Amino acid sequence: MRSGEKVICNQCKKELKYEKGVLKEGCLSVDQVFGYFSRKDGIRHRFDLCEDCYDKLVRGFAVPVEETPEHEYL
Repeated sequence: MRSGEKVICNQCKKELKYEKGVLKEGCLSVDQVFGYFSRKDGIRHRFDLCEDCYDKLVRGFAVPVEETPEHEYL
């Protein structure tokens, strides 16, 4: 959840470190608009997960997350 100068994990409610408009720790941000043929047609879901909650989520995946090293960060 983002509000002005705050980023809060939607799962655990941890406030992530955010200074001068820059997020200073790992965060998964999801902004999904569901389209045709979805039970959520036309609805936007928006949430943030801290890195710990992200790790807990993906540990439960039946198919593991694909990991590749990145050499340039955005």
